[in-house]
Amino acid sequence: MDAHNPLDVTLPDRRTAEPRWPAVVASIAVAGLYLALPPSLTLVPGWLLLCIVIVLLAPIIVARRKGNHKLNEIFGYVLLTILTLAMAGSLALLVAGLPAHKESPKALLISAAALWSTNVLVFASWYWRLDAGGPNMRDKRGEHVDGAFLFPQMMMDVATKAATGENCWSPGFVDYLFLAFNASTAFSPTDAPVLSRWAKLMMMVQSSISLMTIALLAARAVNIL
Repeated sequence: MDAHNPLDVTLPDRRTAEPRWPAVVASIAVAGLYLALPPSLTLVPGWLLLCIVIVLLAPIIVARRKGNHKLNEIFGYVLLTILTLAMAGSLALLVAGLPAHKESPKALLISAAALWSTNVLVFASWYWRLDAGGPNMRDKRGEHVDGAFLFPQMMMDVATKAATGENCWSPGFVDYLFLAFNASTAFSPTDAPVLSRWAKLMMMVQSSISLMTIALLAARAVNIL
């Protein structure tokens, strides 16, 4: 272990650390979805949000490669906060403008789909960043045995883990993306029960946003018909 970097450790029985590129792709995808929204539903121009995301991703990636996990986490939280505020602002504008029928049916459909997808990606990123101390701490522990979500792999006995090759299993971004997708479609967790109070509150907010988006779209569609 490097004396100057207590988190720079050799992972027990794991070949590589958890890949970070899915989270990077998710952040860029959120900015791309923001570009699909009409100007009346955006707080800032879509190109500006994309530039902000790219600018913040640079120090996040550099800090990660240099082993500065604290700086990596700070910039990660800043990035997620900005994306969350952008999503919340667009949702508020959608709700406020719906009675005035400002948007065409096609624009409304595209906007609702973009906001629904953004909701999934943003909350998946939050779960990934917060659960069990975040990806850096999960890498340090090697095996994931405790967290805000009870994944099926955590309930396997030692023999089953060894037989399935999951003896050092740890969740990655796709696991949290699946969790967030389920929360936005089934409005509840499916394969992974929620244990922590903060995770329960966040999942309630995510499901409420998803339900609101779908309900608004359905209501507008009925009015059009």
